Amino acid sequence: MEYGFEVQSRFHERYSPITRKIFRLLSENSRASISEMSNALGISRRTISERLKKLETESGLKYTLELNEANLGLNNPHLILVKFDGKPDYAKIKEMLHSSYIPQLAVTMKGSEQMIIYANAKTGKEYAHWDRSMRMMLAKYKPSWQPSEVAHRQLGFFPLRSEIIEKSTMPEKYKPMLKLLNRDSRMSFQDISKELNMNFNTAAYNFNNLKKMSYIDRFTATIGMPQGMSFVAFFSKYTPSEGYEKASAEARRAFTSDDDNPMVSRYLITAPLIGSYDFFGIGAFDSMESAQKHGISYHKKLFKRYNVRMAHGELKEVLLGSLPVRSLDNKNDYKAISWNPGE
Repeated sequence: MEYGFEVQSRFHERYSPITRKIFRLLSENSRASISEMSNALGISRRTISERLKKLETESGLKYTLELNEANLGLNNPHLILVKFDGKPDYAKIKEMLHSSYIPQLAVTMKGSEQMIIYANAKTGKEYAHWDRSMRMMLAKYKPSWQPSEVAHRQLGFFPLRSEIIEKSTMPEKYKPMLKLLNRDSRMSFQDISKELNMNFNTAAYNFNNLKKMSYIDRFTATIGMPQGMSFVAFFSKYTPSEGYEKASAEARRAFTSDDDNPMVSRYLITAPLIGSYDFFGIGAFDSMESAQKHGISYHKKLFKRYNVRMAHGELKEVLLGSLPVRSLDNKNDYKAISWNPGE
């Protein structure tokens, strides 16, 4: 079975093996010290420091957090596919999105007037109010608004804006520190205590409490969308019937298989949905042609007998938030892995 991807990726040529290994370590734990990375990789600390600076300046390396949204009291995650009848003014739409804490990510797609929004809120009432307000503001662009609730994340995460951390249900005294770490997860206790005008020991104590209360799933790192790669998003709708679970298991093999030591995980996000669509994913490919052959066409063929309907496109411009472009071992990181079709 061809699992929907090429064995080797041409974009490897843009990054040395050392750089890829450093980024993998940071993606798994962005608070790893220079010495820890040096010992783990058998590379000098000077080399580590030089590569980090290069990644920061040339690739937009960002140290951030993978946050547990449910523990933060954010229980209404939705993905919305918006299709416009005509050309929208994305500059104005960007302003609309920034006016609320609820949308976390908004990105346009090339070759079509489409936009993806990821949004979350504390209550269904808050989300519904924002949903209606946003549709009213976009009315002049004649949008087709197709929302789906995120059942759970299998792979990846959506970086959260500081505005939604401030609105979360976590104790107020921890919010300033969490926002700082969300902006720079490598901040030292000394810098945190100085920024918050807090005693060093108190800062360390509160930091440990944040971890104990499971607000943070992972200290991680992301980069911008590298040149020479295509990031493709797709929504799928099925008519499940006998044998559907087996096809889903084969799809999971594709999502969790990858090249050896990739710079970026082949699939950044996969999530079952409830509503307009049943599934969402973002994958990284060498080109749009590669994405069409090894991603979209593969998925259509795999689920053909289940009347699969897909909406897809290459990501173009991030209007709000940031994409979780990172490198992880997806086989070990998969949230709900199961190869038994009966489960």
